[in-house]
Amino acid sequence: MEFRQIDKDYAVSKQITVDQVSEIKAAGFKSVICNRPDGEDPGQPTVAEIKAAVEAAGMKFRHVPVNSGQPITPADAERMHQALSDVEGPVFAYCRSGTRSANIYGPAQALGKS
Repeated sequence: MEFRQIDKDYAVSKQITVDQVSEIKAAGFKSVICNRPDGEDPGQPTVAEIKAAVEAAGMKFRHVPVNSGQPITPADAERMHQALSDVEGPVFAYCRSGTRSANIYGPAQALGKS
């Protein structure tokens, strides 16, 4: 499974499957954040399916959906900041391609510095 390391505590990936959760845990991640709404593409795993697998593996899970093709809003950044504050790192975040998960990280992190 491929992922992109943004910094030592945060990495992003395209949509994951239930079967990949064990790889995520083995790579040392403690938490998973989904930035994808359910039903975005036919056949994508549901948030509930991924959440169940993540929690069964002993990791934390948060869902912070961001709509594809829409600008990241201050409310999106605030929800992501809260999710990052609620979980232990390192964090593995995913969406359809990994782009939303990468793009929301900076604004969310900036909220912690203000």
